[in-house]
This record gives sequence, structure tokens and C-alpha cells, in this order.
Amino acid sequence: MALKDGHILIKEADNVQFQIIKSWGKMKWSRVSQTLSGVVDIELLNKLAGLVNLPASIEAERKRLNRIMVAVDKERVNEDPVPLIDPPIKVSPFKHQIRGYNMALMVLGLIEPPVENER
Repeated sequence: MALKDGHILIKEADNVQFQIIKSWGKMKWSRVSQTLSGVVDIELLNKLAGLVNLPASIEAERKRLNRIMVAVDKERVNEDPVPLIDPPIKVSPFKHQIRGYNMALMVLGLIEPPVENER
């Protein structure tokens, strides 16, 4: 299993794994390279993690995407949002616009999601 250019490549999956992965409809089989390939997204990585142990680099990417998702979900319901970076505008944005701005900054990777206090 490998990450390359925003795609995940799987080689040498057994028949059961192959059928399960194929049933998700997120990966395509290449006869030429004898690999399954698909665009890396949080849903695919979480499904693969439930099926097999992911290599360290791919597991790190899965955890990063999950952190972003949690931060975006938290920001979505934030009652009193504050811009994470001063927006390049002259007017005062509404609360929903600040939330959207903050979520976009996190999803696009322009800032790291705020670190949560671990309990």
C-alpha cells in the first residue's frame, strides 16, 4: 500500500480484501499495474483502517484528516466564532461567514486545526 500524488495504491490484496474494497466503489482496478487505486479521502482511509493495518505514513494521514474533520465539525456549531487569521476584507463579516472562513482555512490546509485539550 502506498500514497502517491493524492492517490492510494494497493497491490497484492487477497481475494476477500479485493472484493470488499471493490464493493465500496471508491477504487478502480488496473490490469496493467495489477493495483487498486483511488483518490485519498477520509472515508476510504477509515474503511481501509477497519480492514487492514495501515502503514505508518498512511495512518498518519488518516489521523490528520480525522483531526481536520473534528475541528471543522466543532467550528460549524461554534456560537461565537473568531477568525483564525484576519480576513482580507474591509467589512465586518457575519458569524456564519467567519465559521465558513475558518472551516475553509482548515480544509484547504492553510492552517492547522486548533489543538484540543486531551482528557
